[in-house]
Amino acid sequence: MDGVLVDSEPLHKKAKELAFAEVGIIVPDSVYDSYKGQPDATMLPEILTARGFHKERIEELLRRKRQIYEGIEHGLQTVDGAADFVTWAASRYKIALATSATARNREATLRLLEIGHLFHAVVDASGHQRPKPDPEVFLIALEQLSLKAADCWIIEDSVNGLRAAKAAGCFSAAITTTFDTNTLVTAGADIVVDSFSELRALLESL
Repeated sequence: MDGVLVDSEPLHKKAKELAFAEVGIIVPDSVYDSYKGQPDATMLPEILTARGFHKERIEELLRRKRQIYEGIEHGLQTVDGAADFVTWAASRYKIALATSATARNREATLRLLEIGHLFHAVVDASGHQRPKPDPEVFLIALEQLSLKAADCWIIEDSVNGLRAAKAAGCFSAAITTTFDTNTLVTAGADIVVDSFSELRALLESL
């Protein structure tokens, strides 16, 4: 969802930066990049624990980050062509949304795009325990769709997401909304596209 359907990464990064700044922490861009595709519940505890923060303070900062994000999410932008692609795909394939986002953010995003009713299965952070690059979220989605991994494509934008897709045994289609082509290929993408119109044309040609 994040980085594929909506360009939410800049807003999530901004919210994290502001939350970290409140406790005097500055995190390099390379660290943010390494956590793309993973939930806050993975990144923040790892960063804060390494700096000696206790569990209660970490939970407080997780809440603060969510509060900041919700205050700026009005600036959320959809990925060009995403909603149209989902509408087209849903008429031809069984489709699932498998995301590390919270249930609250997933619901807000699908309301924005007005496509929630098109998915045959939805898995968010409330439905799985192990974040990407673990394939759990995709394996649960496959089970809900009653499909085999070899029969499915996963569309991803992040390195961690692609690693999870390959670990799940699926064909991986990467879109260059977050990383460049070389990075995505190195992460295991079977194909890389720059837009949903390009992906649709490819599928229609098969």
